[in-house]
Amino acid sequence: MSASALVTGVTPDLDLDIELKAFDETKAGVKGLLDSNISTIPRIFIDPLDDYPLLSSSRQAKDGAVVPVIDFSDVGSRRRKEMVAQVRDASEKWGVFQVVNHGIPVTTLKEMISGALKFHESPTEEKQQFYSRDLNKKVGFASTFDLYSRKRANWRDTFRCHMAPEPPSPHEFPSFLREIVPEYSKCVAELGETIAKILAEALGLPLNYFINMEWLKTQSIGMHYYPACPQPELTQGATKHTDPYFLTILLQDHIGGLQVLHGGNWVEVTPIHGALIVNIGDFLQLMTNGRFLSVQHRVLASHAGPRVSVPCFFMAGTEPVRKYGPIKELLSEGDTPRYKEVTIAEYYMYHRNKGLNGTSNLDDFKVEGLIELSRRDHLGIKQLPET
Repeated sequence: MSASALVTGVTPDLDLDIELKAFDETKAGVKGLLDSNISTIPRIFIDPLDDYPLLSSSRQAKDGAVVPVIDFSDVGSRRRKEMVAQVRDASEKWGVFQVVNHGIPVTTLKEMISGALKFHESPTEEKQQFYSRDLNKKVGFASTFDLYSRKRANWRDTFRCHMAPEPPSPHEFPSFLREIVPEYSKCVAELGETIAKILAEALGLPLNYFINMEWLKTQSIGMHYYPACPQPELTQGATKHTDPYFLTILLQDHIGGLQVLHGGNWVEVTPIHGALIVNIGDFLQLMTNGRFLSVQHRVLASHAGPRVSVPCFFMAGTEPVRKYGPIKELLSEGDTPRYKEVTIAEYYMYHRNKGLNGTSNLDDFKVEGLIELSRRDHLGIKQLPET
């Protein structure tokens, strides 16, 4: 089926599953759909669970709140205490902050954005060689990882690569990414280590606490591409969600569209030249017993585009038997854990089956309340993913 045949109104009687499969089988992603000169978007991109009335609201919170920006220059100087306090405050109140003067050359950031853009704007037949829905493969290209579980698509394509603990071989990348991706991966891993130490210090833990726990052991890089959308009021670039990781470091271009939920308002994460965005992930919220927040965020679709962003996700290994829960040293006398202990593999599988439905995965792992892990049966989760 051609991409144009998927447009809303052309095939009104087609079963939604058939439309999803037809879109997937083009192996051309959203970019391929747009290249077919559509003027209206297919219904698979319109999600009834999304809060579309909010999409037309102001991109800035009514109280003028702005995502914290933290200067990482002279990280080892007398300013360190001030930086640690700023990171602590941002992690507790926002779950996100922007970092400037982080040490990664602006030229490296530009080359990474350019490389991602070049891949997504390569001829379709070249990109199709990398098309895969197997999230365990080291390198792959697809659109909407939860396409079939959520039965809806986001207005976004993604090229992903697992860079640690064992990176892909050079021939697994397109030629123009073989140098910049490993270089960027190395730079952002060093920054991740710096941030992990600051987070530990902010919690009163030993400096290498998270590093010794190998919370930076797994590193995955995504290259998101958000094409200009003919009907941005009907869809989203990324549905509201939290990241199921320890930490995310995100590079975004100048276009904008990323929003975080703060105080009941959506706040634009305004692009800053040379800055990187740091998101607290679900596992850091779990381990700090809710002290640090895993922020809800989304990406708006827009007439402007394409927009490019490059997230780097950090996580420990997926050992099937090691469970993680709230850090005992952070529990005050009489304080009880808010979250159940869980293995990373189990949490990943839960996330993949649940998809981005606008709620936090952590809600289903709370100790208190009526929601129990037996809900996994309803989602069809029967076993842990392969490691």
